Amino acid sequence: MTPAPDERRAAAAPGAAGATAGATAGATVIFAGGGTGGHLYPGLAIAQALVRLQPSVGAFFVGARRGVERDVLPRYPYPYELLDLHPLYRPRIWENWRTVRGAARAWGALGALVRRTAPRLVVGTGGYASGLTLAYAVAHRIPIVQQIADSFPGLTARRFARFSRECYLGYPEAARVVRRGKETVLVDTGNPIEPPPDPRPDRAAARAAWRVPPADACVLLIVGGSQGARGINVVIDAWLERGLPDGIFLIWATGRGQYDRFAARDGTHVRVVPYLSPIADAYAATDVALARAGAMTTAELCAWGLPMILVPLPSAAADHQSANARALAAAGAAVHVPQDALTTDALDRLAIEVMRAPEIRRRLASGAVARGRPRAAEDIAQRILNLLSFIQFHS
Repeated sequence: MTPAPDERRAAAAPGAAGATAGATAGATVIFAGGGTGGHLYPGLAIAQALVRLQPSVGAFFVGARRGVERDVLPRYPYPYELLDLHPLYRPRIWENWRTVRGAARAWGALGALVRRTAPRLVVGTGGYASGLTLAYAVAHRIPIVQQIADSFPGLTARRFARFSRECYLGYPEAARVVRRGKETVLVDTGNPIEPPPDPRPDRAAARAAWRVPPADACVLLIVGGSQGARGINVVIDAWLERGLPDGIFLIWATGRGQYDRFAARDGTHVRVVPYLSPIADAYAATDVALARAGAMTTAELCAWGLPMILVPLPSAAADHQSANARALAAAGAAVHVPQDALTTDALDRLAIEVMRAPEIRRRLASGAVARGRPRAAEDIAQRILNLLSFIQFHS
């Protein structure tokens, strides 16, 4: 990567400025992103770390009325504004009038918001909910940075990378795709998540809490996000119908909307739950995780050092989950199984090849640990504070 000018690099490097409190006091940082949890929760993780490191900094969120932020942001202490933002309707292009109309209205609302809050920096976390805010910031010379979660960045991230002071990469592979500007610094931070607790939950106690019967059972965690993963759930159900291989125990998070369909599978060697929150005890009890390949899920699994069987969501935008799975498989942290290759026979083979083979699990766990960045949120927050100090000093 091309290094930044010496002065900028020193100002932006974590720990370079010993005291940033004076320069950052009262500064407002706008976080723009949402639509989905994968674009909202990274911003929240960074904001929490930012305010923890420097309580005088104000975090303000901008999102879409139709996104998950409508339900999530009221639970957090940060002020926010939801705008009439829409994605590009690629399959139904005639509906893009909504996108154009919403953008026109939102542009004026952003002007009023900027006059009211005088932000010193805008942090983009991706998705259609961030694009217009980043565009407004660029047009009005407000500095921007981006948190880019996936190994293949989305359209918004790619489009605004060259205008960004810094881009915080969840996957180092994204650097091959990002077209940065002359002054853009790319930083391999990992994705901002809630790190594993220190100390971690006791493994034996966690397994006892999940009522894992034999001491030598291999625990397979199945998790597809808050809504679950129907494609995975159906195959797991058929696998259970056939009969689990000996020595395998399942912790199966079906998703809230699908729990009733599969709840009857709960039994001696299977624990069926709608959702895992908190998830720490499940991670502590797990030997292998079978999951989608979303950026936040894989970041958590890497931080916990868990071997992964990744089944990407086929309909993910630009098939970015497959890119994530391929990257982690190449790094020796995961086994990549496309959705159409996930069958009961495939699960039987994986039970033998991965779940019953401690040496393979150790190798995958080592690969996961090498990719883990449990301090990503704090590292990004510190870089933002140092950048705020630099911007203030040179304004």
